[in-house]
Amino acid sequence: MSTLDYRTAGESHGPALTVLVESMPAGVPIELELINGELARRQGGVGRGGRMKIERDSVELLSGVRGGLTIGSPIVMKIINRDCRLEEACEIHRPRPGHADLAGSLKWLTTDCRETLERASARETASRVAAGALARCLLRMFNIEVAGYVVRMLDVTGRVSRDMEMDELRRLRDANSAYCPDADAAKRMIKAVEQAGSEGDTVGGVIEVQVRGQPPGIGSSMRWQDKLDGRLMWAVGSVQAFKGVEIGLGFTSASRRGSVVHDEIDYDPALHDTSGLGFVRLSNNAGGIEGGMTNGEPIVLRAAMKPISTLAKGLDSVDLLTKEPERCDYERSDVSAVPAASVVAENVVGFEIARAFLEKFGGDTLGEVRASHEHYLKTARSLGG
Repeated sequence: MSTLDYRTAGESHGPALTVLVESMPAGVPIELELINGELARRQGGVGRGGRMKIERDSVELLSGVRGGLTIGSPIVMKIINRDCRLEEACEIHRPRPGHADLAGSLKWLTTDCRETLERASARETASRVAAGALARCLLRMFNIEVAGYVVRMLDVTGRVSRDMEMDELRRLRDANSAYCPDADAAKRMIKAVEQAGSEGDTVGGVIEVQVRGQPPGIGSSMRWQDKLDGRLMWAVGSVQAFKGVEIGLGFTSASRRGSVVHDEIDYDPALHDTSGLGFVRLSNNAGGIEGGMTNGEPIVLRAAMKPISTLAKGLDSVDLLTKEPERCDYERSDVSAVPAASVVAENVVGFEIARAFLEKFGGDTLGEVRASHEHYLKTARSLGG
């Protein structure tokens, strides 16, 4: 069986975005409510600009699904752009600092930044959310849950218990436009974004994603390309505006001794039938991954998003036609997209977990995947007698 994968196409102001998902097993129930719900969450959150008041993102399934079930062929989804004006859009000659504008113009040897920014735009992440939500339809069949949320915006940090049940975590997250489960911190985050917006500035932040219910052994230590932590960091780090990714304790572990960093192991027979197979940790500083493989603990990943590069008040730049100093061009943009980015990160993580899951338990049909998964768990639980 080929590796689960996806590709995206489409420009920010083109007719539509499309995503092609390949090698999804046949027989997986596709939940359009889940996919469209994630797209709607991506459109929301404090700090979003005028574009999201225009769009009404939802997917149209063009292939690969019949009667609500995957049939094993490539799946194509389309997301219509209501703000479709690519042919009429003006040229951009003053590149915006922090964007792909100048680098792309130099790469493709043009003085018009338009074509670069149309594809480099974070509008592309709608496709990635759709692909990730589709993959999570598979994960749900195996009780694997993924949740992303905001833990920091500017200098406001929320307190989020990782012992909280996923349903409660999502309920608290969805109760405010900061997408932060800490209600008090969310209020201060919202205020910080509104203040920055009134001053023509933008705000970044930090998101966190948790994955629970996955068995140990997903990923591999045999090839560097297969290490799950590296793959997750690559997937999340490729999302527009993310500049740093850490798993578990991350950078903090560099300032502590090994005796307080590494998660000591115990065994609890009462948890023999759980996804961790009875093995428990007294801490989860590794963030659920050791040696490039899941270890049975929840996966915990954090990512830092820089402030949006398009500022209403502009920044100093250069006109590519004259080489003279100019303020950069202004394209309609957000004050902050950190809440929306937490949705994107949640779904790209979900896709990568599904990909690694199928590499271990893959088959052409959901039934074969389920049988392989059950056989593995039965064998793993019988180790050592």
